[in-house]
Amino acid sequence: MRCFAASGTNLFAGTGGGVFLSTNNGASWTAINTGLTGNGVYALAVSNTNLFAGISGHGVFLSTNYGTSWTEASTGLTKTHVSSLAVSGTNLFAGTYAGVFLSTNNGTSWTVASTGLTNTYVRSLAVLGTNLFAGTSGGIFLSSNNGTGWTAVNTGLTNTFVKALAVSGTNLFAGTADGVFLFANKGTTWTAANTGLANTYIWSLAVSSTDLFAGTVGSGVWRRPL
Repeated sequence: MRCFAASGTNLFAGTGGGVFLSTNNGASWTAINTGLTGNGVYALAVSNTNLFAGISGHGVFLSTNYGTSWTEASTGLTKTHVSSLAVSGTNLFAGTYAGVFLSTNNGTSWTVASTGLTNTYVRSLAVLGTNLFAGTSGGIFLSSNNGTGWTAVNTGLTNTFVKALAVSGTNLFAGTADGVFLFANKGTTWTAANTGLANTYIWSLAVSSTDLFAGTVGSGVWRRPL
């Protein structure tokens, strides 16, 4: 289980065996892989009635019918391992192991949007207001112009291997190999948010209501109030 996305009462899960759909809060699941040419789903994103999936080695796929069928949407992607997806207005961003790509037409075509990224091994993306953040193997980068340019924002981080990003209100959380860090109220400095964590190697983050959940390597899931 690598990623989730939700649209109304539909919950989608990306796994090593494709995409699955639950319409009953996870009580049961159905595979929805018709048209996918690969099964390793690393990223999912919803934009209005469109569902996007990032497939390892196969690029981006689009479904306009909640996963009943898929079509490839990768023209212009020069790296087809898509590790993350993010939506900002009419812009769709794909994080790959060769930087960030931008599509303004629901994946019909893509252009490189990596100027300023000094590490292009992009593992996570997050949108906070008009700002786009990229978590990489070499730190976190910020773009305030839809990927036209990027600047590093790593002050306060004690480890720059960033696997996950999550947004809650005006706060941004980063999951690193040295724990969780908070970028509060569009600030300029990260502060550690690790109290209670027995394992600080963070693999995933998720916000649900008033809680932040952290998936760790080797010691399960941990929760903290926001």
